[in-house]
This record gives sequence, C-alpha cells and structure tokens, in this order.
Amino acid sequence: MGEMSSFQLGVIGALFLSVASSVSIVICNKALMSNLGFPFATTLTSWHLMVTFCTLHAAQRLNFFESKAVDVKTVMLFGILNGISIGLLNLSLGFNSVGFYQMTKLAIIPFTVLLETLFLKKQFSQKIKFSLFLLLVGVGIASVTDLQLNMVGTILSLLAIVTTCVGQILTNTIQKRLNVSSTQLLYQSAPFQAAILFVSGPLVDQFLTKQNVFAYKYSPVVLAFIILSCLIAVSVNFSTFLVIGKTSPVTYQVLGHLKTCLVLGFGYTLLHDPFTERNIIGILVAICGMGLYSYFCAQENKKKQSGDLSLSSQMKDHKETAALLAHHQEKEGHEVKKAAKDSIV
Repeated sequence: MGEMSSFQLGVIGALFLSVASSVSIVICNKALMSNLGFPFATTLTSWHLMVTFCTLHAAQRLNFFESKAVDVKTVMLFGILNGISIGLLNLSLGFNSVGFYQMTKLAIIPFTVLLETLFLKKQFSQKIKFSLFLLLVGVGIASVTDLQLNMVGTILSLLAIVTTCVGQILTNTIQKRLNVSSTQLLYQSAPFQAAILFVSGPLVDQFLTKQNVFAYKYSPVVLAFIILSCLIAVSVNFSTFLVIGKTSPVTYQVLGHLKTCLVLGFGYTLLHDPFTERNIIGILVAICGMGLYSYFCAQENKKKQSGDLSLSSQMKDHKETAALLAHHQEKEGHEVKKAAKDSIV
C-alpha cells in the first residue's frame, strides 16, 4: 500500500509539473514570438534540447542520477524520430491554417489509441473512448476555427501525426522494457534530438518565415526571454518523459489538451486575447471530458488493483495449503515408518 501511495503521489507530481511548466513556456514563447518578433520556433526547440542535455549532464556529474547504458542504435533512432516529429509539426503549422493544425493535434489521441490497440494489444473500454471523444469535441469547439485544406499541408500533418504517436508510444515502451527511468532516457536521447533540429531548424524556420536566424538582431530583452524559455524547457522535457513513463501516451495527450484550455484562459486574462462564448463552451465540454477520463481511469485502476490483490491472496492461500499438505504427508510418512519399525521389532 505504501508503494502504491508513493507511486500515485509521483504521478500527481509529474502531472502538475507538466501542466505548470508547459503553460509557462507557452506564455513565455508567445511573448517572445508575438510581442518581441522572434519567429524561429524550430531553432528555439533545438536550443531547448541542448540546454536540457547540458543540465542533465551536470546533474549526472553531481550524482543526482546514474547514467544507464542503453542500445545506441535504439536511442539514436528514437531521438531522431522525436526530432523529426517536432520539425513536421512546425512545418504543418506553416503550410496549414491554425484550425487545421489544431485538428492535426486532436487526431493524435485517436491515432495513438488505434496504434496501441493494433500493435500493443491494449484494450480501451467504451467509457474511456466516450470520455476521449467528449474531450476532443470540446477542444475542437474551443480552438478550431477555419479549416483550409491543401495537399502538401495534409501530407505533412499526416506524417506529423504518425511520428508523434510512434515517438510517444516508444517513450513509454522503452522505459518499461529496457527498465530505464525518464531521466536516463531523456539524457541519452536529447543530444540526437538537439542535433537533428540544430541542423534542420534554421532551414525550416527560414523556409517558413523568410528570415535568417543568424542575421536576426538580438536585443537584451529577446536574449533574456530566450534564456528563460530554455530554462523552463528543461522542466517541460523532463516532465514529458516522466508523465508518459508513469502513465501512458494517451493520458499525456489528454493532459496536453488541458494545457490548451489553460493557455486559452491565461491568454485571455494575461495577454488580453479575444475570448468568445464558443471558447467558453468548448473549454467546459473539454473539462467535462477530462473529468470523465480521469474518473473512468481511476475506476479501472481500482478494479485492476483489487484483481491483483485477489490473485496474490489466492496464490498465498495456495502456497499455505501446499505447505500444510506437505507437512501432513511428511507426518504420515514418519508414522508409517514408525509403524513398520515397531512391527519388525
């Protein structure tokens, strides 16, 4: 019971850290890009990952965690895949309307459910599926406005969905199958993610913004916000791996849509973004879906735990019964031997 309680506290802590750091970085980056005119999102992400790796390397040197050797090929492919998914999401936003980009992000949950069902044989109850549907409808109402389709944008969005889903499923699978912690996996994979984005980021950003990141004039305020964004990103990257490892890719995506609702709310209160009745209705529907998802997951976890306890108690009873039978048979054997000895005498 103590281990289960500490695990639940760990999950709650990871969820809280993920929400707080993600909302903070969105507000910071929005100020950096919208107010200060720094549009280089992909390059900024590569800096985030480099700072994350350097921070974890320092922590490892100070013995805050132990580095665990993982198959280099696996980690390299995993890191490159995650880097590519980030680049594709940014390209998707560049080639599509904001509404279609939001639809792309919404499609990640059902596609993740499909992949886990087909390849990992994971079962999702009808209640869970209904709560996810309600969540997606709510976020769709709140955030999706215009839907403009084009061939290149659609292909990029599909590739972004596939790579993001596979990357998040692997984040969970690698941690469990190779018995590595979220910190160890992030430490091993961050250099590869940073490298591919460091090379491709300036090209992607120049293609999307028609500006060169190296020719940009960096004011002290812009540099301060970039440093702040990189520091917050350490917490974002760490909590992402932590949440996916402790829960599931689907739960992480549900959490991501909670962040979307919070960002919309903070954008209205702090940055005075426009807010309509449609946004309010969508957020309320989405929160209802999230609440149902959390409730149904908690109920299923309780059933699973009670089933595991019942199975363990049955095994314990079986062991005790076997021990008693063995003791009884041993006692009978001694009595037979004694009787045989007495009869010979």
